[in-house]
Amino acid sequence: MRILMPVPDRDFDVTEVAVPWRLLTEAGHHVVVATERAGTRPAADPRLLTGVLLGRLGAADEPRRWYEQLTRAPEFTDTVSWEQVDVAEFDGMLLPGGHAPGMRQYLGSVGLQRQLARFWGLARPVGAICHGVLPLARATSPSTGRSLLADRRTTCLPTYMERTAYLSTAWRLGRYYRTYPAYVEDEVRRALDAPARQFVRGPLTFTRRGTADDDTPAFVVRDGNYLSARWPGDAYLFARRYLDLLRSWSDDS
Repeated sequence: MRILMPVPDRDFDVTEVAVPWRLLTEAGHHVVVATERAGTRPAADPRLLTGVLLGRLGAADEPRRWYEQLTRAPEFTDTVSWEQVDVAEFDGMLLPGGHAPGMRQYLGSVGLQRQLARFWGLARPVGAICHGVLPLARATSPSTGRSLLADRRTTCLPTYMERTAYLSTAWRLGRYYRTYPAYVEDEVRRALDAPARQFVRGPLTFTRRGTADDDTPAFVVRDGNYLSARWPGDAYLFARRYLDLLRSWSDDS
């Protein structure tokens, strides 16, 4: 299957892009990377490759290796435009996240939001992780005028995680890891019809991450053809559950 993965020109999360890309391509699917302008060669948040602060808080070794492999892959060096591509040509959509300032290009793109609304209307598999839930919350359905997530169960980057990332780095990096004045969870909740029922924060966790061999600390939420996750620590489980979603959609169609 062909999966469209939009990313900003810079500053996306290493793990949230590299892990789904690797697991999807290993399963035989083709991931197409989309940037605002076709042919842009995107770049992850460089601090996640070096460890953010004193070698801590960055991406783990395996996702970093996979990211380096991705940067040499054709899909990374020959990107398509997220506004000009025909979304109906794709079987699935994946929306990664990231905290750093360059993410605003992607998170706030009205053109991308229109494309998401078109794809959402096809009822095909959509996955979003961390800040990647925001474009869906901000996109509106042409038929209802409401957020695409208005009636869906979802998770996203919880406020306690976003606040911790900001406070633990602000002494050195300022507001680098505070993407917007409002927290992601607050904005996503406002997009939901019944946030107390629909928003699922998941178990409390600060440092333990899921791995290739252990999903115990990870968490995702599935609602029909829509899958969401909270942070890089969920990326392996998120990718595996998205593969399940693709399989079930293929069987049903």
